[in-house]
Amino acid sequence: MAGTEIISTEPATGAILWRREIGDVDAEVALARASWAAWAAQPLAFRIEALRRFGNVVRARADAFTDLIARETGKPLWEARTEVESVIAKVDISVGAYAERTAQRRIDAPMGSRMAVRHKPHGVLAVLGPYNFPAHLPNGHIVPALLAGNAVIFKPSEKTPASGVFLVECFHAAGVPEGCIRVLIGGPTEGKALAEHPDIDGLLFTGSARTGLLLNRSFANRPEKILALEMGGNNPIIVWESPDLHSTAALIVQSAFTTAGQRCTAARRLIVDDRVYDQVIEQVNKLTGKLIVGEPHATPAPFMGCVIDNESADQLTESFLELMMRGGRPIRHPERLVEGRPFLTPGLIDTTELKDRPDIELFGPILQVIRAKTFDEAIAEANNTRYGLSASLISQNPALYDRFWANARAGIVNWNKPTNGASSSAPFGGIGWSGNHRPSAYYAADYCAYPVVSNEADQARASIGVGLRDG
Repeated sequence: MAGTEIISTEPATGAILWRREIGDVDAEVALARASWAAWAAQPLAFRIEALRRFGNVVRARADAFTDLIARETGKPLWEARTEVESVIAKVDISVGAYAERTAQRRIDAPMGSRMAVRHKPHGVLAVLGPYNFPAHLPNGHIVPALLAGNAVIFKPSEKTPASGVFLVECFHAAGVPEGCIRVLIGGPTEGKALAEHPDIDGLLFTGSARTGLLLNRSFANRPEKILALEMGGNNPIIVWESPDLHSTAALIVQSAFTTAGQRCTAARRLIVDDRVYDQVIEQVNKLTGKLIVGEPHATPAPFMGCVIDNESADQLTESFLELMMRGGRPIRHPERLVEGRPFLTPGLIDTTELKDRPDIELFGPILQVIRAKTFDEAIAEANNTRYGLSASLISQNPALYDRFWANARAGIVNWNKPTNGASSSAPFGGIGWSGNHRPSAYYAADYCAYPVVSNEADQARASIGVGLRDG
């Protein structure tokens, strides 16, 4: 960001990718406010058809969109392509979710009347998007919101604005009215102004817990506005009674280092049975050393790209050193591969002996390892966090999974699967500092419309039989 402009650069090369003037918050809110009622008045079938056209527009522009996301985030081309595919798939998933979660109901009532349950849109919803999935994650709010009849003002991350603009242009090209889906270019100042604007009816947020907590405080005296928070996680993955060390290591590496560790569901803490610690860590370290870290279009394709910018890479490196100074034992040091660029190799560090492990989300390729002597101790360590997004158990013992599922405090609890890679066909969210009990993905329909109960009759029929004077 420079002055009155937002400038987007390719993290892998440093080249300027895109630039545009900062937007006008009041003007965008006013346009959305003036446009949403006409959109809400359209039949649901009309909005469904418009959004399906949006999916077709994205499909037709998939190669260009994939290339843009890869360049702007630094993620590998193959991963950017899966993000675009998720954007397309979100339409049909949302249509099905809306039909299930907000279905109309009619209930017979006395005297020939009936009860009806229907849903209404909130009005104008703001969406604040993250940089790690600059299209897929905000799209997970936008499509359900538009489907329900809301107008949307989307402020993409100032680190990935070009991908956000491309996404909104696809909606406009599909015939969604321009006033009903707006893009606001700006940084934290504009995001704060949008969140606090009196003419929005709610905010749908994906991002850090620090920002989410500030938003929660800001909305505390505004109960009339909907607030859906999708925040991060300090996610545990436990290894217990899992003899297939190769598969175990692969699941751990996928959990911790996919997207360069820049996923809210990424594994941050590996908790290992002390009896097999050496064997597990040897396999994880060996596989980690084979990972290709490279620029998006490299051949052969890299497993992971760079982190989003040099500031993030510096902070992650400093966090690793801080863990060492507190008593952590390094297993594999993260390294900067290219001078002046945010390519960071994965880091592994044993923090078993740290008395007060910092309960923070290290948003990058750093994995803490913790020994546990008993399974109860492992579960207690997994729950030793204010967050509660994702948790996974790698084990061949179903009884252990039953205990883990019953006691793990997280919104996503997996067995012999990575902590990340959640499906849009299921609810997505967590507890504690990971969210405010408004899960997204399949359950996004719940916070994009509110239920209205109506007691109805074709004719007015009423009498008062008690408590009246004679005559």
